[in-house]
Amino acid sequence: MSSSDTKSITVIGSGLIGRSWAMVFASGGYRVKIYDNQPGQAAKAITEIRSQLEELEEAHMLRGELTAMQQLTLLSSYDDLAQALEGAFFVQECVFEQLEVKQSVFQDIECLVGKDVILSSSTSCLVPSNVFSKVQNRSRCLVSHPVNPPYYVKLVELIPHPETEATVMDTTHAVMTKVGQAPVRLKREIDGFALNRVQAAIIAESWRLVQGGVISVKDIDLVMSEGLGMRYAFIGPMETMHLNAPEGLEDYMKRYGEGITRVLNSFGPVPNFFGDGAESIVNEMCELIPSDQQHLSARRERRDQLLMGLAKLKKDH
Repeated sequence: MSSSDTKSITVIGSGLIGRSWAMVFASGGYRVKIYDNQPGQAAKAITEIRSQLEELEEAHMLRGELTAMQQLTLLSSYDDLAQALEGAFFVQECVFEQLEVKQSVFQDIECLVGKDVILSSSTSCLVPSNVFSKVQNRSRCLVSHPVNPPYYVKLVELIPHPETEATVMDTTHAVMTKVGQAPVRLKREIDGFALNRVQAAIIAESWRLVQGGVISVKDIDLVMSEGLGMRYAFIGPMETMHLNAPEGLEDYMKRYGEGITRVLNSFGPVPNFFGDGAESIVNEMCELIPSDQQHLSARRERRDQLLMGLAKLKKDH
């Protein structure tokens, strides 16, 4: 890949995820063209990004080797799709999580770009074969699923369409690595991808334990934040098992495999997340953190500050 200073990436959609992607790509030195079909929204997004980059620079948490001002000069806004796509080698779509909307957007994009331009979707729950079903050349299509907020949580899942060429996966992996993300490749598409499937398993058992009167909402969150999450922030479940037995993973399974199987067999059915049974859990959560915008915004800001600190710690180590 040639030097990124002559390469352009187009971000479609200027909402939270679109702005985050724009900041990530600019931090890696790419020119980023932001498009939004609502007039003036893309320009407004750059104004918001300017404020964020200046705050990050002041906090010494700005990503990449360029200053905030240098990164801002790489950003441009467009209300015209054709102009936004001109010269781009990579397109990152970040529109509403609605299948028909995404399908329509990619149909429009395909008519305006060359056959070698990579088309990437930020969808979190729609599989590539559905998202790109109306695209003619699907060999250059994939899903790049970020974790919110992408600027602080670097994981991005790369999920191929059944027709995606290996070189497209390789190029996207290289781009994501260059801009400081932590890309992982799925070998095939699957509902929920990897992150959301693991997250769903945690949600389900946490919900069952609270609903079954075993533990409180507050304490099940502590199980993760002060227990599993402490080590999972640096090493995953496979390495955790490998390190937690004197002779590694095989030894771990000899020691604990039967117990894990017994516990798994005791799991109940998928919980009902709605109705009367769910109301008490929602109420318990809202007693801890009220669901009005003032309290939620404050906790989100706290979350992002903590993630920023954790990201810095991981970078320094």
